[in-house]
Amino acid sequence: MAEADDLLAREEGETRHRADAPHKRRKHSVLIAGHRTSLSIEAAFWEKLKAIAARRRISLNKLIEEIDRNRSADQKSANLSSTIRVFILEHLSGLR
Repeated sequence: MAEADDLLAREEGETRHRADAPHKRRKHSVLIAGHRTSLSIEAAFWEKLKAIAARRRISLNKLIEEIDRNRSADQKSANLSSTIRVFILEHLSGLR
């Protein structure tokens, strides 16, 4: 099935790999307050995060830095990847 999806993607002019499947988690290197860190997040969330940053006309790193800075005290115990997922869900639900 995945091979058929890859073939269809190539026929449609896309280059898609299995790692790009929406549910696949990938590590991304980001810069927060001048410090390099990495976070693991699913491709679907990463793409939405990039779209939100583009709509706001800010860099992806700037948006991630903003999300990190605005975490409440109880959210500080959650990892950044989880906080980003919740931010995206709230954004899509109109809560942000």
